[in-house]
Amino acid sequence: MNIIIELLNYPFMQRALVCGIAISLCSALIGVILVLKNYSMIGHGLGEVGFAALSLALVLNLPEMYVAIPIVIIASFIILLISQKKGASGDVTIALVSTAALAFGVIITSASKGFNVDVYNYMFGSILSMTTQDVIISVILSIILIIIYVFFYNRLFMISYDEKFAKVSGISVTFYQFLISLITAIVVVLGMRMMGTLLISSLIVFPAIIARKITNSFRNMVILSVLISIICFIFGLLFSFFLKLPTGACIVGVYVAEYIFAIIYAKVCKI
Repeated sequence: MNIIIELLNYPFMQRALVCGIAISLCSALIGVILVLKNYSMIGHGLGEVGFAALSLALVLNLPEMYVAIPIVIIASFIILLISQKKGASGDVTIALVSTAALAFGVIITSASKGFNVDVYNYMFGSILSMTTQDVIISVILSIILIIIYVFFYNRLFMISYDEKFAKVSGISVTFYQFLISLITAIVVVLGMRMMGTLLISSLIVFPAIIARKITNSFRNMVILSVLISIICFIFGLLFSFFLKLPTGACIVGVYVAEYIFAIIYAKVCKI
């Protein structure tokens, strides 16, 4: 415990903790909706789009976040628009956009003399390099997302479970779909620094899937997802620091252990 308290005296650990908790909270909230709407893989797809955007930003010597955020947002809207077309599958759309973006990113990276430290950090995550700007953006986003959940809870609940009923009830489903896509894109870009483009989808998907194994209530699923996400992040960060392993991989490892526990718990309690 004394070692942990001593670690919190370092500014980079303080930034990593605050930023990580904020991003974990946002990922868990948006993840519940995405899992219930069967869009679990969109985080992985947008992560690959983010890789292409970051490669482009580094080649053009532009600020990574200012290039990645608009490109990933546009990609999320494109995925939504294509998937809404008759006969178009969401998974197929995500696969098309993500693979095309990944190929584009690899071409740009190869043409610019290969991978460098910045690209590597964004691919596999480097939470200890979080800046004060990252912390501010993450905290603001988490506050906005909590406000959205509080004020539009009933509408998000209906959209997540039954879009047709939501439309009949007079809810503008299209507006909320674009709102969800916008938030997802921003969460993915912010989470790439922590988890890396290859593992960002786990930050979004795992908490919701684990919570779904334990409860069938939407409200409880949201609360549990947030708690699981934050707790797994903290343990993953500590394991990463003490074992000197990549943070993203350690967090995923904790998620896997928690998922196994949830499966056992569900079978014992017959949920």
